Amino acid sequence: MGPYRTQKALILALSLLASPALAQQAGWHYSPLPGEGDRAALGCDRDATPQQFTCLAVRCEDDFSTSVHIHTSRPKVLGSWEMTLDRENASFTAQVSAAPYGGQFISRADWLLERIEQGTFIYLRHADDVTGAYAYIDLGGSLQAIHQALAFCAPRVKPPEPITAEGV
Repeated sequence: MGPYRTQKALILALSLLASPALAQQAGWHYSPLPGEGDRAALGCDRDATPQQFTCLAVRCEDDFSTSVHIHTSRPKVLGSWEMTLDRENASFTAQVSAAPYGGQFISRADWLLERIEQGTFIYLRHADDVTGAYAYIDLGGSLQAIHQALAFCAPRVKPPEPITAEGV
């Protein structure tokens, strides 16, 4: 490979690194956040940009349970979120989470997860944004993306030391 081809390959590789983050891409895909690709699926609103986005993350936790998180560019993530899931209105409270998404829906999370996997759409907005528009997340492909991400679930739990005797 000549020096020109090497430079061209390097430029192409760097341009791919400079492209917009997948975290702000509309639709369902693996979570591109560091350390999350093998344990979470991310679904973002249809108007998502790197500057303004609303996403739902379905994540495998360290105990192998499944959780639902909110990932958004909105400064205030925690608190009440209003949702319409296939013409069914609901309200969920985002609570503090150790995951990198901002907030986690704990109450009625199983119900929400089932709607995300089996539904067709979700409209959602933070309850404080009374005059703001709802973000629209298409749920087409959500079940497949969630199952693919969770199939490779790799929680970050260190195995216990098998030999605990001193000097080992």
